[in-house]
Amino acid sequence: MLSGHDWKPEQARKSLKRLLPELEEAFAEQLKPVAFDWHRFRNRLNREWERLFSHLHDLYGWQYDFHYTLERILRSLIRSWLDRPEELRRLDEKREADPEWFHSQEMVGIVLYVDLFSDHLAKLKDHIPYFKRLGLTYLHLMPLFSTPHGENDGGYAVSDYRSINPDIGTMGELEEVAAVLRHEGISLVLDFVFNHTSDEHEWALRAKSGDHDFMAYYFTFPDRELPDQFQRYLRDIFPEVRRGSFTWCKELERWVWTTFNSYQWDLNYANAEVFRAMAEEMLFLANRGVEVLRLDAVAFLWKRLGTNCENQPEAHTIIRAFNAMARIAAPSLLFKSEAIVHPAEVIRYVYPEECQLSYNPLLMALLWEALATRDVRLLEHSMRTRYRLPAGCSWVNYLRCHDDIGWTFDDEDARSVGIDPAGHRRFLTEFYTGEFPGSFARGKKFQQNAATGDARISGTLSSLAGLEEALERNDSELIERAVRRITLLMGIQSSIGGLPLLYAGDEYGMINDYTYLTDPRKVNDSRWVHRCRKRWEAKEDLADQDTIEWRFFRETVKLFNLRKRLPALYDGGMEVVDTGNRHLFGYLRAHAGHRLLVVANFAETAQRIEARFLQAWGAKDEALDQLTGQILDIHDGLVLDHHRAVWLDLTEESELLPPSS
Repeated sequence: MLSGHDWKPEQARKSLKRLLPELEEAFAEQLKPVAFDWHRFRNRLNREWERLFSHLHDLYGWQYDFHYTLERILRSLIRSWLDRPEELRRLDEKREADPEWFHSQEMVGIVLYVDLFSDHLAKLKDHIPYFKRLGLTYLHLMPLFSTPHGENDGGYAVSDYRSINPDIGTMGELEEVAAVLRHEGISLVLDFVFNHTSDEHEWALRAKSGDHDFMAYYFTFPDRELPDQFQRYLRDIFPEVRRGSFTWCKELERWVWTTFNSYQWDLNYANAEVFRAMAEEMLFLANRGVEVLRLDAVAFLWKRLGTNCENQPEAHTIIRAFNAMARIAAPSLLFKSEAIVHPAEVIRYVYPEECQLSYNPLLMALLWEALATRDVRLLEHSMRTRYRLPAGCSWVNYLRCHDDIGWTFDDEDARSVGIDPAGHRRFLTEFYTGEFPGSFARGKKFQQNAATGDARISGTLSSLAGLEEALERNDSELIERAVRRITLLMGIQSSIGGLPLLYAGDEYGMINDYTYLTDPRKVNDSRWVHRCRKRWEAKEDLADQDTIEWRFFRETVKLFNLRKRLPALYDGGMEVVDTGNRHLFGYLRAHAGHRLLVVANFAETAQRIEARFLQAWGAKDEALDQLTGQILDIHDGLVLDHHRAVWLDLTEESELLPPSS
């Protein structure tokens, strides 16, 4: 008799043995021209099927038609692989031969809205020289699928995953862009909005028409009994917009679960058909040439009564099942987690068999925290305990993005360094909205919760770091301080470990755009203050070396070029170092014998690090500062000017490993 441990592997083998021959016969004609490649697919299928079966059984094994679910999913995998273009199959082979390709220090990214950057997908190709000039290898295009007219949550209310917003372009044009980018060494990244659809998606429309099969794609309730029981534990995502997570649908005469906005219907992943249908959408996008999918709102995928319905175990199982399917049919595809939740929960989504990449909201929030307080203790403590990832995974480090800033640090971490977490969050909100005396920031509150006082922050990198105020005052000293703050943050973003991701406009010092206040569709969403249109008419600013735009652009290119040529910055270990100074944040990067010690000053005044702290990490009397190219005398310690950093090269020639063949 098989033990419980052996049961699933045996059943997985049996199921594949029964199903695959039938499907090979069904697809016999399509398989003939690709017989040579078919063995690669079968090898991946044999390797990953047990894992996929296990996850699917955990989710749906209790359902009477589980065998039918397996057959449908296997059919989807084969069909998707057959539809995969030859060039992408070759990319699959390349990525499988080099699975850590995204760890390279040469990886640098940018995220942008197509309509705000180039108006149209066809025009985006014209700006590839601009991307190459920046040194980009990773291009994230914000949601560009068909959405409802009017409110659509900035593109995150998707009406059709296989159709592009006609104002932006067509799916064919997206494929062309993906191909051109791939030939230029730039990976295309798109959002996979898979927690919910728009209420105008075909599935929702069929549900509204009374089709019970499609009503089961969503959560609907005839009365408030169950919604009220669920709501007791749920949080409001957009408290300024509405309270509660359920919306009355007059067509259905039922309540619909809508975590985010009333027009975004949550999908019911307890229904195996929802999983299969969304897996097909995922593989469809992979076959268009998308190399990374940002998995949106991963924390909300599974609902369980009596909980806050976030970070449930089944959410991880769903993603891991998607991961196994991708490994079979499109193995060059990576997942990037978007989990803006407690730091301990963020890291649980990051695993080679789940999401290989993840946004790092904790680093982002704490860099802004340290900039406001001039004190790195919370940053240092949190990075020391919460930065390490499983092997084969990387952070995506960002300073700004399309969304707001939430003060997502752990309360106990704050208390451990003498900070009251609730009061500190209020201070940070006041500081970055300019309400706190002496603040340099020009941010806007986003979704303030009247009951708790909690709020998030909108604003561009430059406006939050003081450049907007400095330019308004036409004060050269304030401008210099703002520039230094920005370059300090960008330097850490580029060197701490992971993939640095620019938000388009950061590279030339974009400041807040307040025109959203005159647009009725946007006026109630302060995030539009940093969703700015690219000013191509001011392109000459990047050719005029006297402009602030040129200065930022030059510094950005310099940082990225430097990052690319420093082997120590190959993604791997990062160790926080003790600087003996609450204003100085330090860490060591090391790879293949190369060692780089970064020390950054968050104070408004010059700060000193004593020699003994440098020597503890292997520093000698002199060291090359890679940022300036200067040899620094550090035998008596080192003084850093305000908002300055050093990248001290501590590499010993004798420690270098021979290059891999």
